[in-house]
Amino acid sequence: MTAAASSATKHPQRVFSGIQPTGNLTLGNYLGAIRNWVPLQDKFDCIYCVVDMHALTVWQEPATLRDATRQVAAALIACGIDADKHILFNQSQNPDHAELAWYFNCVARMGWLNRMTQFKEKAGKNKENASTGLFVYPNLMAADILAYRGTHVPVGEDQKQHLELARDIAIKFNNDWSVEDFFPVLEPLILGEATRVMSLRDGTKKMSKSDPSDMARINLTDDADTIAKKIRKAKTDPENLPTDKDGFKDRPEAQNLVTIYAALTNQTVETALRDVGGGQFGAFKQQLADAAVAHLEPITTEMNRLLEDVAEIDRILAKGGERARALSAPILVEVRETIGLVR
Repeated sequence: MTAAASSATKHPQRVFSGIQPTGNLTLGNYLGAIRNWVPLQDKFDCIYCVVDMHALTVWQEPATLRDATRQVAAALIACGIDADKHILFNQSQNPDHAELAWYFNCVARMGWLNRMTQFKEKAGKNKENASTGLFVYPNLMAADILAYRGTHVPVGEDQKQHLELARDIAIKFNNDWSVEDFFPVLEPLILGEATRVMSLRDGTKKMSKSDPSDMARINLTDDADTIAKKIRKAKTDPENLPTDKDGFKDRPEAQNLVTIYAALTNQTVETALRDVGGGQFGAFKQQLADAAVAHLEPITTEMNRLLEDVAEIDRILAKGGERARALSAPILVEVRETIGLVR
């Protein structure tokens, strides 16, 4: 029996995923992650977390962080996350994450963290000035999941390396203390047609909340006119749309826009090209704008309604934090006992 198979027999299947409250949530966050979280609720016990402690790897203005945390929570609920049947909370509500992350700091190896490409990208040439939190961020991510013995994690391509590190940490912990399958071997869930949505200004770069240009992304808070304007001004090329996927070679912007259209209209890219392939970008952009507005406008409306009652959002997050702590607390008791701490 493989490690993954034995893990699956011992541990209940449980999904964990988190999203940072930094900047406005974008169409990329929605298509690449949030939309795919919703159907998982029919198959798994799900824990969805606004990872406000991860946001602190770079300095955050306190009031802005609080507002962003509530906005992300409202967005998740508006998109279909059921905070009654499943758990929705912000990470700092449960200190077990931070405690387990320290133990994992002592399990993970410097060489593993030095290979993390995301740290290299975010720290850039000034890595000596980067926070240590940014460096050990993947250990906290592992703790987020394993504090609940999560078994499945929906991730984008850019987080696969961090998930592999979390798997390595789980395996090393189990081996170091000779506790077979104490932590499960995590399985990634990479779902959906648009797992990686790219910038509207540069099809080779991921759509990002932190892009200096607001025209590079569609925010979940954008109104219909803003969405249409951004799509009209999205970068393209002089050729007509290709008629099959092979035609996307060296045409990243065309591929990105068609991929977004396919995801918004619940088609594969191949099926979408039967509809729009061979056409000009002008007409296609109008179709794309119509699809984006039809899909996103109800979400934005519900988000705004929820944000009118901040106290209710805070109540939902606090209740979720209590339920999360009830799950993680007995696991942390086992961890402390296993590693030899006197309680």
